[in-house]
Amino acid sequence: MESEQRRALVAVVLSGIVLFAWQYFFVPKTPPAPITENVAVKSTTNEIDGQSGDTPTTEKKTAVDVSPVDLNDNKVYTLSREQLSVSFDRYLKIRNFSLIATSEKFENIVGPEFDFKITVSDVPLVIENFEKINESSSKGTFTNGDSFFLELDDKGKLKYRLTFKSARAPYITFKSVAAKTQANKERSFIVNGKDVSFFVLGNSSSDEANYKWFGVDHDYHLFVMTSASPWPARVVVQEAGIMTLSTSVPTQVFEGEFVYSKKNYDMLSALGSSLELSVDFGILGVIAVPILRGLQFFYKYIPNYGIAIILLTIVIRLITFPLQYKSFVSMKKMQVLQPELAKLKEKYKDDAPRLQKETMELFKRSGANPLGGCLPLLAQMPIFFAFYKVLYAAVELVGSPFYGWIHDLSVKDPIFVLPIIMIVLMFLQQKMTPSTTADPMQQRIMLLMPIVFGFIMKDLPSGLVLYICVSTLIGILQQMLVFKTAK
Repeated sequence: MESEQRRALVAVVLSGIVLFAWQYFFVPKTPPAPITENVAVKSTTNEIDGQSGDTPTTEKKTAVDVSPVDLNDNKVYTLSREQLSVSFDRYLKIRNFSLIATSEKFENIVGPEFDFKITVSDVPLVIENFEKINESSSKGTFTNGDSFFLELDDKGKLKYRLTFKSARAPYITFKSVAAKTQANKERSFIVNGKDVSFFVLGNSSSDEANYKWFGVDHDYHLFVMTSASPWPARVVVQEAGIMTLSTSVPTQVFEGEFVYSKKNYDMLSALGSSLELSVDFGILGVIAVPILRGLQFFYKYIPNYGIAIILLTIVIRLITFPLQYKSFVSMKKMQVLQPELAKLKEKYKDDAPRLQKETMELFKRSGANPLGGCLPLLAQMPIFFAFYKVLYAAVELVGSPFYGWIHDLSVKDPIFVLPIIMIVLMFLQQKMTPSTTADPMQQRIMLLMPIVFGFIMKDLPSGLVLYICVSTLIGILQQMLVFKTAK
């Protein structure tokens, strides 16, 4: 009896360690802040990427109001199209990137000391001649005779081509400063080399690889410089909050794009260069992306992401029901075996090896699986983590309300109603689940698990807790049905 109690206690402690470790390493310390738009809402068509949907976007305009630029005695050039405008100085450093798709100021995303330089022999290149081909494209030369071509395309990107003399191949330096602008907003350096990596400012680190694109990730916005072919470069992030990327091999032609965008998965996917990988779904992207697609599908017909979560949860439970059915049947058999298990424990209470052997033979004869009740939970864990990543990383859900007191599904329930409902439902489900032991002590220990789980879930996105509540409720109904019909 003592060994069984010890094993139960160890199981509870290990479960708690796993849950708390997951919260510490994978849950952000503070919730995301909703993105607010300060422009008029009129149509349901995304004017920037040409996609239609039910998410309100901005009123179509024929010109973009460019925010005032601090010239600092440095000449500034501007290219513009209907939906966007880009201003840059004589060093090709972008000073302002203005989009109808977002009202967020460019300088707030890249940081107050953002810098970008193209150097030859450590000397920054300066534009000598600037010629506009039209309002959205230009060409020219630097003071040393090297040439450039710039063009705004219809997707909101600034395309560039830099051609250099073979004797003076250049290096590029990309720098951003300031670890945080607000208490809950971290700026990070994002690079796509072997895979996508995030370097949080304020942490000392470095890396060297062939990068396809690199830039700044902040407040659900992204500013990156892409390359038509990967560049060998080195990233250095200092504790003081300075991050730099410098190409490590000179080249004669730089060609690619500057991109500034909200981190909308579909919008970034349409922009190309695998920019959608900047939406951090982690290793569960193969599950997270279908979940996002499912939420978008239901949202298209019922414009409420809370309802979309409920409907998608029902679909997921129906799809996984065959696996859960076998587990419920096994649990029912365990329930029937409880009297016989109690007799075996009484008969062999002083002979633990014999008790274990007889118990396993009883399970084998009856076709019961003592671990069967764990399978539904294990099957749901990847979906659980993928749901979390979607709710936290997908900008579409940021600021999305449900009903009543839930004003943003990407942040925690402000009055903890959903976590309390979840704890109650988990207690009910546990009461319905047959125990593999008749020991009252172990049963009381297991009853603590819903409280532990609820304590952790209270600070997670309310949309995730809503998913767990609905999933648990449907699981209870499915379990009741199987227990009623199974023999």
